[in-house]
Amino acid sequence: MKYSLRQLEVFLAIAHHDNITKAANSLSMSQSAASSALKDLEDQFDIQLFDRVGKRLQINELGRLMRPRAEALLDQARGLESELMQHQTPGQLKLGATLTIGNYLAVELMAAYMAEHPSQRVTLEVANTSAIIEKLTNYELDIGLIEGEANNSNLEFIPWLEDELVVFCSPSHPLAMKSVISDQDLQEASWILREQGSGTRQAFDWAMRGFLPRFTILLELQHTEAIKRSVKAGLGISCLSRIALEESFANGSLVELNVAHRNLHRQFYLVIHKQKYRSAGIERWLAMCTNPDQFQL
Repeated sequence: MKYSLRQLEVFLAIAHHDNITKAANSLSMSQSAASSALKDLEDQFDIQLFDRVGKRLQINELGRLMRPRAEALLDQARGLESELMQHQTPGQLKLGATLTIGNYLAVELMAAYMAEHPSQRVTLEVANTSAIIEKLTNYELDIGLIEGEANNSNLEFIPWLEDELVVFCSPSHPLAMKSVISDQDLQEASWILREQGSGTRQAFDWAMRGFLPRFTILLELQHTEAIKRSVKAGLGISCLSRIALEESFANGSLVELNVAHRNLHRQFYLVIHKQKYRSAGIERWLAMCTNPDQFQL
């Protein structure tokens, strides 16, 4: 075999950092050793995987084509090593979740997984849908738990849970007294919404298509708690997942508005790269999530 797994590790680290020094540091090796590994890999096949731009290395078209296959090969090698050492025991997981799922659902699942495997580490990164999709595409996460949909042929989207968005306001808002909210009411209100790129905003825009351009959008915020506080303060109305509003509805600090003529249902998804090696840990996580007796809304 003309290449080594170490050479592939160096190639992928440089592709991630665009810099040999940072790549070498991430692999706990010297810069000269990293440079030599990359040079040997390219020389052995008479190829060039990066364009040299000043002190930066920019991955080129050939490098981009090679990257997912190298990632998949290393994932399998790491999985094999882990299974040989741990006898197929589920190991560390790198999860990414959108804000609603990360704040209200993911921790419960993580606790269940870690209760089964207390010696294993699970990390969670919380961001909006577009950010999670990008990290999954770049193999920076093992599994994504997202609220929105995306058109990405490299990823597998597994339907997971059903969710419902709810339009709401403060108890003192004029709309709180109305039994049914009309489209005109929605257009005349001031809105506080999630930011573009979030799954919640994507679902809201789809539900309100046709007359959304006539809405008055006062604020666009990234965090659900900031939106809820803004609505409680009387700045406007909003729309979030029911699971993020249950406590506020129960204590009366926020009021649900009846917008029955608009379809505000949506799907949560589990997302994994199609070429990602499914380790024992990934398979166990997917099984936990898709077992309705083990986890429900």
